[in-house]
Amino acid sequence: MSSSSSATLEKRPRIMPAPRLVQGIAYAAMQPVHRILVIEDHVNLADLVRMHLEREGFDVVVARDGNSGYLQAAAEPFDLVILDVSLPGIDGLTVCQKLRARGITSSILMLSALHTEADRVAGLDAGADDYVSKPFGVSELLARVRAQLRRGDRAPSGIADAESGAIVSYGDILIEEDSRSVTVAGKPVTLTAKEFDLLWLLARHPGRVFTRSQLLDRVWSQDYAGLDNTVKSHINRLRSKIEPDPSHPIYVMTAWGVGYCFGPERRG
Repeated sequence: MSSSSSATLEKRPRIMPAPRLVQGIAYAAMQPVHRILVIEDHVNLADLVRMHLEREGFDVVVARDGNSGYLQAAAEPFDLVILDVSLPGIDGLTVCQKLRARGITSSILMLSALHTEADRVAGLDAGADDYVSKPFGVSELLARVRAQLRRGDRAPSGIADAESGAIVSYGDILIEEDSRSVTVAGKPVTLTAKEFDLLWLLARHPGRVFTRSQLLDRVWSQDYAGLDNTVKSHINRLRSKIEPDPSHPIYVMTAWGVGYCFGPERRG
């Protein structure tokens, strides 16, 4: 499959504008209620977080330990999991790793009283999308929650958004911005929000090399400056899902000593 896929690759990825909407079709402006799972063993903190999230209109479920939180997240669909690192039973890092290994793509926001760079790297490498250090302000937490939910939304949100999207087609891969969907050889591929953001940034600029620092800044934020290994771990997971042979990638390419690009690197 690897050789046949390589042989049929186009010279350049094609970026197509969003298909025009059919006249007379209207989209309802309904906003779904986002479901959030809070896995936190400190009762007062969990109740405080739940109260503020519910005031924002979210549907909130609370689990008090790692085991029950993992089972809940694996059994029910949640848009976001707010996950404490230090939990009774199994710890938050293990919960995160197990959820990602199971194919759960819900956005994961980690909470931790650990403040070192190594702790943040461990959380992101485990598959978390964001990391908030305790103590934190409610306003900051809510802003991070809203940011993750915006990235994770997959449903079209009205005509204006639908018109603005694009589609990238290259070889056997098809990436659609508005539905945040990816297919490889006609088969759907499930990506986390961060994995899709990373792929889309690269794919919409085919052949352009991005350094790890640039990818961190654009896909994560300046808060994660210097955590270059986080990009590498996400690239590895992304390749494992979209590449026919992850050890010899044909979509997400490495520009040695610099960073990554989508498709052949531009020269000159």
